[in-house]
Amino acid sequence: MSARQAYAAWLDHLTLERRASPRTVRAYGDNVLAYLNFLEAHRGEALSLSALAEISAADLRGYLAWRRQGEHALAPRSLSQALSSIRAFHRYLDQRHGVANAAVDLVRGPRLKIGLPRPVSEDQARDLITQAAEDTERDPWETARDEAVLTLLWGCGLRISEALSLRMSDAPLAATLRITGKGGKTRIVPVLDAVRDAIEAYLDELPFNLAPDEALFRAKRGGPLSPRHVQGLVQTLRGRLGLSDRVTPHAFRHAFATHLLGAGADLRAIQDLLGHASLSTTQRYTQVDAAGLLAAYQAAHPKG
Repeated sequence: MSARQAYAAWLDHLTLERRASPRTVRAYGDNVLAYLNFLEAHRGEALSLSALAEISAADLRGYLAWRRQGEHALAPRSLSQALSSIRAFHRYLDQRHGVANAAVDLVRGPRLKIGLPRPVSEDQARDLITQAAEDTERDPWETARDEAVLTLLWGCGLRISEALSLRMSDAPLAATLRITGKGGKTRIVPVLDAVRDAIEAYLDELPFNLAPDEALFRAKRGGPLSPRHVQGLVQTLRGRLGLSDRVTPHAFRHAFATHLLGAGADLRAIQDLLGHASLSTTQRYTQVDAAGLLAAYQAAHPKG
């Protein structure tokens, strides 16, 4: 087997066995393909599968150094993601084909400054949803749809892809939703009355007759609603309200977590509701909550 054949088999493994999203498969695949192209250009020949066991730490560092240069140089975070993709590829080669390479784990990625989640405040979330509902430039069913989508993102803490994955068969919403998130991981999310009411109001206005397996949220011409529309919607709304460009659809998910945490919710429960694989990912929200408390203290204290 050649390195290229192993690469193709790995992509199939990600798609069919790991059930990774098309976007994840494409990102991982692009990173590893660039890595293989570099190695073949560096060696002047096509790579065999056994040759991948001989890749040294110096070879990998050379590749990372090459990706830092030129017109299309990668930022530190992108470079770290490229290294993660390469490590995942080599783990697959070890587990499935017995081609181990310990040198890959010796290479450290760039140091990253871990940013805190950037949630919208409760008032901002309400204002954004109200603005969406009161947009007179759209048909009533479209404003009802936009209000329902944003309410769903905030009320259930969903990613855009998760919200847009709902089908007509999911309506009317029950007390809970079964959501399939990253890596095919399934979680149960409670549904608030406000979320259920917003979606019912949207369905009452919806001008299309849809089959049970069709997407719940529809675009103007009747096709499935795209993530780009939701992103553009929030961009328009934040411009009207004079909010920062940090206000994105994903900020509603962050708000879901920080508002629960601020109200005393258990961190483990928030982890389950968000579908995080690691508690350390959820723990970032404790820093946001602490930062908010400190800001409130400094604003309110006479010596602040």
